[in-house]
Amino acid sequence: MPTRVPHERKRRRPTRSGVLLSEDLIVDTALRLIGEHGPEALSVRRLGAALGCDPTALYRYFDGTDDLVLAIADRIIGDAMAGFVPGDDWVASLREMALRVRAGYLAHPRAAAMASSRVTRRENEIRAVETGIALLLSAGFEPARATRFYLAFIDTVLSHAATEAAFHALPRHQREADQRAWADVYQGLDPASYPALTAVHHELPGMADSSFEEAVELLLEALAARAPAGGRRGQRGRAYPTAHQGHRATKSTES
Repeated sequence: MPTRVPHERKRRRPTRSGVLLSEDLIVDTALRLIGEHGPEALSVRRLGAALGCDPTALYRYFDGTDDLVLAIADRIIGDAMAGFVPGDDWVASLREMALRVRAGYLAHPRAAAMASSRVTRRENEIRAVETGIALLLSAGFEPARATRFYLAFIDTVLSHAATEAAFHALPRHQREADQRAWADVYQGLDPASYPALTAVHHELPGMADSSFEEAVELLLEALAARAPAGGRRGQRGRAYPTAHQGHRATKSTES
């Protein structure tokens, strides 16, 4: 596999169609191809054809398709978090982060399946992790718990968002068949064999809806219930330590 050229050594060169290649243009084109044809469309050959360039030119920007997948994942994060400024209420801020991630995944449902399980190691992801952990530190959680609880938070958000995105990526007839099943198949079950489902059969059509917001709300309620008294909602301020204050300052907020 060719070695990726350091950023400062790259030279933007026009393609056969006169378009200047760039990382952003390649990611844009990759997202379009995946959106139109699915993840299988992500190949150097197809990208080269879509960009009007020799496929080998892409190696000046990415080590290969896996490196490009990481850039796509980071783009989705960056678009989702663009303009986000955490407020004083850490719970409300985490809720907005969750909703932004979901919107980002639904904007690119076919690419989301490729992106959800990856660690991008890029700027947008790093900034998002910084923001989420900072919010939990501001709530008064000590570093180990803030980090672990952020993992629980973001895993929940990504899992639900990816599941919802995967559903939206299905062909329309499959989506409609799955949705109808709750109103059709599940309404005619034998009460003796399925007493619980029979008892709630009027509610079962709602199973076709997304549970994203309810799942996030349950998790946020649990986090708020565990938050130390020193990190009250609406009081972000400087509840987490600055670099010179160290860990002792954080631990003191929990005493």
